[in-house]
Amino acid sequence: MEIHGWCDERFGALRECFERNFTDRSDVGASFAATLEGEYVVDLWGGHLDAARTSPWQEDTIVCAFSVTKTMTALAALVLVDRGELRLTDRVTRYWPEYGQHGKEATEVRQFLAHTAGVPAFAERLSHADLYDWDRIIGVLERQSPRWPPGERCVYHGLTYGFLVGEIVRRVAGMSLGAFFAEHVATPLRADYHIGLDAAHFDRTGDMVLVTPMPERLARELHRYHGAVPDMVPPTTNTSDFRRAELPAVNGHGNARSVVRVQTVVANGGTAFGVKLLAPATVEQIFSEEHVLEAMGARQGVGYALSGLFARQMPKGVRSSYWFGAGGSTVLLDHTNRACMSYVMNGMDLNMPRDRRASSLTRAFYEGLR
Repeated sequence: MEIHGWCDERFGALRECFERNFTDRSDVGASFAATLEGEYVVDLWGGHLDAARTSPWQEDTIVCAFSVTKTMTALAALVLVDRGELRLTDRVTRYWPEYGQHGKEATEVRQFLAHTAGVPAFAERLSHADLYDWDRIIGVLERQSPRWPPGERCVYHGLTYGFLVGEIVRRVAGMSLGAFFAEHVATPLRADYHIGLDAAHFDRTGDMVLVTPMPERLARELHRYHGAVPDMVPPTTNTSDFRRAELPAVNGHGNARSVVRVQTVVANGGTAFGVKLLAPATVEQIFSEEHVLEAMGARQGVGYALSGLFARQMPKGVRSSYWFGAGGSTVLLDHTNRACMSYVMNGMDLNMPRDRRASSLTRAFYEGLR
């Protein structure tokens, strides 16, 4: 297996671990990157773009990182908070009056970001075409009632999260979430990450490949919370309609290098690569409240998880935030050591509690820091 890229000499074992993900853990194509104190110390890639393994993963290959996208959406909202244009403790109706219907009138902006808004699923049955129609979905969310009073429970808002936060950003900034992210985050950072992918990038976009289906028990649990929604697995994820759509909870496209380039800003107190996006006090808003995310066993902050399955390889005492994507992609932020790392791949293992690809790389990273 040929691995491309480079890593600091401290992380030779990590490079070997990355290779074992292909030889021992069914990776198809993947990338891993890490920064420390705002400088890249690892940037690796390898494998293939397709299930047939005929097209090699290139340095500029991008793929769908699924719910890692939620950290990008959260950051977009935090940029508006930092500029004084949005307040987390305001009622949503200050910015989006039509949302205040059917028991949602008192919902606060922070509850969208903390998965406590009470709308983890759509109340109407939807098609893929519906999900790609922003105004249609916003109307659905405005009409429906919450499953429980906002703020009462913390339940993963898998798809609704992106539309809820995205509509707040659209109302405040006057542009879509994807456009705002591109102009105010990705462009100044020179980050190759896209929410709503232009067709010009399709030739270098890897296909998502399902290597392990979701266990029935986990599928039942997700259905209990989220109801019936259109599938978001291959081959749907490889269609042009899916790639073009703005689904700010699930379909951002990038690679580990670009994920790290963006989130290093947050891990480093709001500034990285010569770009200041947030004040340190705004980064602290992530930790301003804490909930237990039901069915997932994680502590949830504002826009980021604070502990749980995907952060257990971090040393004790490290202040961290993170998120993960269906099938295996992750981003972890170490606010103590000012480090950021990401694993992004196209071989989807939906038996997520069993998947050791990202966690083994995280462990190897910290072994290199000793």
